[in-house]
Amino acid sequence: MTDITNSGIDVCDAQSFSAAFRKSITTFDDAPAPQGMSPFVSGTETRRDIAVVPYDPSWPERFDRLRATIVEALGFRVLSIEHIGSTSVSGLAAKPVIDIDLTVADSDKEGSYVPALERSGFRLVIREPWWYGHRMFRGDNPACNLHVWSLGSPEAIRHLLFRNWLRMNEADRDWYGETKCKAAEYTAKTGELPSDYNRRKQETIRKIYKRVFEAAGLVDTSNNRSDGSDVAEG
Repeated sequence: MTDITNSGIDVCDAQSFSAAFRKSITTFDDAPAPQGMSPFVSGTETRRDIAVVPYDPSWPERFDRLRATIVEALGFRVLSIEHIGSTSVSGLAAKPVIDIDLTVADSDKEGSYVPALERSGFRLVIREPWWYGHRMFRGDNPACNLHVWSLGSPEAIRHLLFRNWLRMNEADRDWYGETKCKAAEYTAKTGELPSDYNRRKQETIRKIYKRVFEAAGLVDTSNNRSDGSDVAEG
């Protein structure tokens, strides 16, 4: 019987993806929110402490506890649950907040999962139907960001590729860790928002993604281009 909490899909098997789907994975959607709309359920982004700390070996166990809570809440509606983000990469400094990707059949059908997750202590804080159908919940015991996607989301696949790459590539892991520490230090010093912290990491992230996409066979490297033009940005 397939474990619904760990699909075991080989996300690096690019041959299993259609050309259009491969393109959707290597294309970043950086468009702002539609006019008059906010991704924040409260209406505005709030400042939060950004502290990057050394890797904690207890983070995988914290994820396991959260995964059990989510599965208990949603049952068969869980298509996959993945530990993503920096806390999922051994040896990588991170904010002590567990990032989780939850895949459901249709994230726009909030009635199928939001009430159950809220009863289990998660709070819906971000709603972005225009951006891959993304929703995000926060939890406090332990601290987590729970991201919800529809089946086949390109963003969820990118997260897995990035996580798996950093687990195997020490140089990029260290580079990303240094970038995060510098971004967190500047954000704390200036009182910037979490979104500013994320933007400060973006250049490094995109450069790593370029290598990931090439290694996974998701972009054409036959012309030996090194300018990043094979990685489209929307």
